[in-house]
Amino acid sequence: MAICESIRQILEEQAQTARFARVERVVLAIGALSGVEIEALRFGFDVVMRGSVAQDAKLEIEDVPGTAWCMVCAQTVEIAARYDACPRCGSYQLQVTGGDDMTIRELEVV
Repeated sequence: MAICESIRQILEEQAQTARFARVERVVLAIGALSGVEIEALRFGFDVVMRGSVAQDAKLEIEDVPGTAWCMVCAQTVEIAARYDACPRCGSYQLQVTGGDDMTIRELEVV
């Protein structure tokens, strides 16, 4: 719910700044390593957006894979969880390079 409240605050601020009346669609890019529970976010989004500029907005979620740099094989690899082994060499010496955040990628407004 706290994430949804933050999204609502951002949308309300942007509505004032950019002078739009309503958000019809919100596209979020959510990384596999972000720790965001997608189904809880979907449920909370509809509840939290009631009475806001995003009431009845359609929520779309783009999955962003987790990526890491393997220090052993010197390759960027895709990982599903933060403590996974390198899928190429089996090493656990990985540094996360992507897929650990959530961003508002796109808004459709009127």
